[in-house]
Amino acid sequence: MNAHGRLRLEHLTYGFPQQVLGRDLTFELTPGEVLCVLGPNGCGKTTLFRTVLGLLAPQGGKIYLDDRPLNQWSRAEFARVVGYVPQAHTGYFAFTVREVVLMGRTAHLGLFATPSHRDIEIAEHILHTLGIAHLAEQVYTRISGGERQLTLISRALAQQPRLLVLDEPTASLDFGNQSLVLNQITALARQGISILFSTHDPDQAFMCADRVLMLRSGHVLCLGPPDDVITSDNLRCIYGIDVVVVNLPELPGGGTRKTCIPVVYIPPSHD
Repeated sequence: MNAHGRLRLEHLTYGFPQQVLGRDLTFELTPGEVLCVLGPNGCGKTTLFRTVLGLLAPQGGKIYLDDRPLNQWSRAEFARVVGYVPQAHTGYFAFTVREVVLMGRTAHLGLFATPSHRDIEIAEHILHTLGIAHLAEQVYTRISGGERQLTLISRALAQQPRLLVLDEPTASLDFGNQSLVLNQITALARQGISILFSTHDPDQAFMCADRVLMLRSGHVLCLGPPDDVITSDNLRCIYGIDVVVVNLPELPGGGTRKTCIPVVYIPPSHD
């Protein structure tokens, strides 16, 4: 099947049996588009992603992947099209980093099949692309949290998905690796992959998102291009702090971008 990674939500209500976290979410993610989800802790971003992935049943509304209802996809079909990077993962077994990344190829293998030379080539290429080839023989459970996150992203990329869902993919990464991941998101989108990711840093949306979905109290506050959606008023509304959104001067290589600067109030000294 030639799937393209188009995701569509229609009036989705999601949450847990005794707790609704989001209502009436409607949006579409097209091939090659990057959609960033912003919202405070507890607004249901992770639960939304788990519902999109079929790990939680919708409480109302519909989810479509390539114009097919989500419940009509087999898990094997779904795994060949959709990749997922969770927010955090410790791991319990002493697999090497190379073995964890190679696990991303299992969606393309038959039952009891072993990875082919091509599967190994794909995994090795991704290890180099994400800059973790030097960790290939390290035990996954013994590397740092940031290194584990890069390994999980590499595993998802090894699936060669058409839709990639990343839940706060840069949360445990240092500044340099955050830039690496965001640049990789942009590169993947240019290849036609649909990207859905969440973050607490609105600057990241300015860096790589085509559109931004802002969630507040389980509802869509706004949805649109970053320059239209990420405003001082909207950031105050979802995070409860004053933020100044300013234009950066021309960047190296041309182009401009906005950035967000929280307003820090320093009480006057009484000395």
